[in-house]
Amino acid sequence: MNTRPQLIAYADRLAGSVSGLADLLDGPLAGAFGGVHVLPFFTPHDGVDAGFDPRDHTTVDPRLGTWEDMRSLAQGRTVMADLIVNHVSAQSEQFIDVRERGDASPWAPMFLTLTSVFPDGAAEADLARVYRPRPGLPFTTMTLGGERRLVWTTFTSDQVDIDLRTPQAWDYLDSVVDALTAGGVTQIRLDAVGYTGKQAGTDCFMTPATDEYTERIVQRAHARGASVLVEVHGHHTQQIEIAQKVDHVYDFALPPLVLHALTAADLEPLAHWLRIRPANAMTVLDTHDGIGIVDVGPSDLRPGEPGLLEPDQIDALVEAIHHNSGGASRLATGAAASNLDLYQVNCTFYDALARDDQRYVLARLIQLFVPGTPQVYYVGLLAGENDMDLLERSGVGRDVNRHHYTPDEIAHHLERPAVRAQLDALRVRAAHPAFDGTFAWDLQGTRGRMAWTAGDERAELDFDVADGSYAMTVSDGTSTIDVVSSGRLTPRVG
Repeated sequence: MNTRPQLIAYADRLAGSVSGLADLLDGPLAGAFGGVHVLPFFTPHDGVDAGFDPRDHTTVDPRLGTWEDMRSLAQGRTVMADLIVNHVSAQSEQFIDVRERGDASPWAPMFLTLTSVFPDGAAEADLARVYRPRPGLPFTTMTLGGERRLVWTTFTSDQVDIDLRTPQAWDYLDSVVDALTAGGVTQIRLDAVGYTGKQAGTDCFMTPATDEYTERIVQRAHARGASVLVEVHGHHTQQIEIAQKVDHVYDFALPPLVLHALTAADLEPLAHWLRIRPANAMTVLDTHDGIGIVDVGPSDLRPGEPGLLEPDQIDALVEAIHHNSGGASRLATGAAASNLDLYQVNCTFYDALARDDQRYVLARLIQLFVPGTPQVYYVGLLAGENDMDLLERSGVGRDVNRHHYTPDEIAHHLERPAVRAQLDALRVRAAHPAFDGTFAWDLQGTRGRMAWTAGDERAELDFDVADGSYAMTVSDGTSTIDVVSSGRLTPRVG
C-alpha cells in the first residue's frame, strides 16, 4: 500500500486554483508529497460551509479550474476528493424543484423530512435520542410545494439531508462518483457518512443502515478503481470497527493524544493507542475541521465505555489549548462561534502548542512515524497561526484554521525553520525505503523511540516530551545521517 505523505488543501486558500496547487506540489513542495486531498472544489467552492454544501457536486467551480486541471493534477500523484454523502445544498437544482413542486417533484423522495423516518409521528424520547454534533434538533421548517414541513438538516439549514433508501439518492451519488473518478480522483473521502442511517428507535448515528450504505459506496468506488476513506468522529472503538470494513479510516485520536503528551509530559495514553489502533489509517495532526476531542473521550452512545483520556485529562488538555493560544481557541469554539462544534476545539495545531517551533516539529515527526498514510493540512505545513480576522468576518469557528494565503505569504513561510524541518522530514518519509518495512516502538515515561526497518535501511526517531527534544536519523547499515534534530536530546539509556 502506498503510504507516501499527502497534502490536504483548499485550492483557493493555498494556491488560488487547481493548476496553482499543482505548481506548488511540483515546485517548492516537490518530493514531499505523493498525493493531495483537494478540499471541496465543486460549484460553488465558497458556500456557507466552505464547499461542503455544493449546488452542483459534479462540476469543478470554474473559478478554480476544470476537470482537465484535476486530471493534470493527478499525473504522478494520488488525488483524493470528497463525496458528501449525507446532504446537498438547499440551493441545489434538485431541492429547489422540491421547494416549488413538493411531492410532485421527481426528486421529492430523495430528501428527508421528519415523517420520512417517523411516519407515525415521533415521541419526545425519539427526538431526544437523535445524535447531532450541534445543539438543538436536526430539523428546519421549510415550505415544500406550499406545505410547511420539517426538513432534516443535521448540520445547517443550508444543508438538506438525503434519504439513501431511495433510488433517487443513489442515482445522485452514482453521478458524483462517476464525475470524480473520470476526473482523476483515485481516493474518495466519505464526508459525514455516519449520519446517513436514520432509523426510528435508534440515535440515527452509525446504525446498521450506515454500514450497508458505506458498503454499497465502497463497492461502487472499487468498481471505478478508487479506494475509500471514511470520515467519522466518534469513540475510538468505532474507528477500529469501521477500519475492518473499508480501505482507510482517520486516526483522529492521534492529534489530541500527541497534544496531551506534549502538554502533560505523559506518553502512556499514546502508547495504549499504538497497541490497539488500526493500521489502515490516515494520520493527521490538523484538518479543515477542529481538533477532535470526542475521539479520545468516553462514548456518548455506549454508556460506561471509557475513552483514551480520562475526563480530567481532557479538561486539562482543552484548557492547555486555550491557554497556549492566548484564548483565541476559546473564542472560536462552542457557543462563542456561530458554527457550533461541540466535539472539537477550533485552533491551529501550531497555536495549540503555543507557537513553540521545537515541540511543533516533534509533533509532526511523531505523526510521520506512526503507521499509516500521513496527511498534512496546508495551514499546519506552514505552521500557521489562528486567523482571528477571518473568524471576526465570518463568525465561523473553524475559519481560524482556514487562512487564505497569498503567494508572498507562502514564500515567507517556506523559509521558516519549522517549515523547512517539516519538509525535510516529509521528503525522507516519502522516499526512504525503511518506511516500507517493519515498525517498532518503545514509549516509557517521557521518552520515546520509534523506528522503521527494511533490511539494512533504518529510520529512527528518538524524543523526550518533557523538554520537546528529538532526533530523527536514517541509516543504511554503514552510515547514519541526522535528518532533523533539536540539538538538545540527551543520550538515552537502553
